[in-house]
Amino acid sequence: MLRFLLKKPHLTAGAAVAILSAIAAGDSASSFRPSDHARAKLSISLPLRHLWEDIGVTSTFPISAEGLGLPSQHQFVSSTAPSTGNDKDDCKCGKGCLGRNSIANAAAAVAPAVVNISISQGGVERAIGSGTIIDPDGTILTCAHVVATFHNGNASNRGSVTVMLKDGRNFKGHVVNADYHSDVAIVKIKSNTPLPSARFGNSTNLRPGDWVVALGCPLSLQNTITAGIVSCVDRKSSDLGFQGVGKEYIQTDCAINQGNSGGPLVNLDGEIVGMNVMKVVAADGLSFAVPIDMVVKIMEHFRRRGRVMRPWLGLKMLDLNPMIISQLKERDRKFPDVDKGVLVPMVVPGSPGDLAGFRANDVVVSFDGTPVESIKEIVNIMGDKVGVPFRVVVVRRGNKYVNLTVVSEEAKSS
Repeated sequence: MLRFLLKKPHLTAGAAVAILSAIAAGDSASSFRPSDHARAKLSISLPLRHLWEDIGVTSTFPISAEGLGLPSQHQFVSSTAPSTGNDKDDCKCGKGCLGRNSIANAAAAVAPAVVNISISQGGVERAIGSGTIIDPDGTILTCAHVVATFHNGNASNRGSVTVMLKDGRNFKGHVVNADYHSDVAIVKIKSNTPLPSARFGNSTNLRPGDWVVALGCPLSLQNTITAGIVSCVDRKSSDLGFQGVGKEYIQTDCAINQGNSGGPLVNLDGEIVGMNVMKVVAADGLSFAVPIDMVVKIMEHFRRRGRVMRPWLGLKMLDLNPMIISQLKERDRKFPDVDKGVLVPMVVPGSPGDLAGFRANDVVVSFDGTPVESIKEIVNIMGDKVGVPFRVVVVRRGNKYVNLTVVSEEAKSS
């Protein structure tokens, strides 16, 4: 279980190594006892109590406080969250421009659908997270690491799931699907009445510098809203030190903390454009979200098969651009005369790519009859096709064009 490393303020910088932490799971085993001379009754979340204990905050100051099937993709198109009645923006420069009420309106459009998710075992809270109701029937989008554990790629429930809505209602939740690699999970709750829901936007249209709003329940503090900008729209998982299946994240500078995992990242139109998943512990303003376009694809896999199928070729690939090509030509005069394509620097022995005849330093210029210049294009062409032959054109040293046929295998889930 990944957790925050900075727990006590006296930790040295050396101890606070910048490790990526999933923002959901937090143990809740110890209890908080106010000091004897504090007469006020405390009613705060257990993770916040732990945080107070860690940083030495006492309680001596006065505090007073007393169905299983998934809908198809096209159903997630409109929000049922009520209007605030005070949503007129004062922005005069057009749609998407930041005005006095822009952030408040965006948050108000989604907030009723944002839920707090807690996981307990034996009556003890073991994890906290957030989620978003994406259909009035009680379908909730959240992070897989919030609600499930994985062994060899197989998911199992972390414990009893309790879902709390913004209006204070509590429901027992059921984990319908969870995918390890994408960190996407679906939880279902049953309600006698339609529930408020949020609508999906389009993450493809995001640009660095766009304003976004993060909602969730950090430390079980429900209805917490922070805002920031998109720092990068396609941060590679390899940039973050992750191995295995390549992924891309939306990087933002929104403040998110333990318990925010699974909460929505929203644009100024009040549309979900991402799902918050993690942050860099030993840094500020480095938060990451799964793009909603990818979430929609994963949900379609869930709907059709109940799991995600990923084709595997056994090729390590790298997007080429003019600067990289120029550098490679300086190192090897016989490097192919191409201006775009995908480099294959390594082929896994015994893999489908190896059996098809791929060689290290091949440049893929066409995949299944379509010219390609990025890994993303190849991944989109393959989709979920396993056991299917793909025609590939590669260029080798000395500008030698070679036609290959590769048959994909299903990627191992571990």
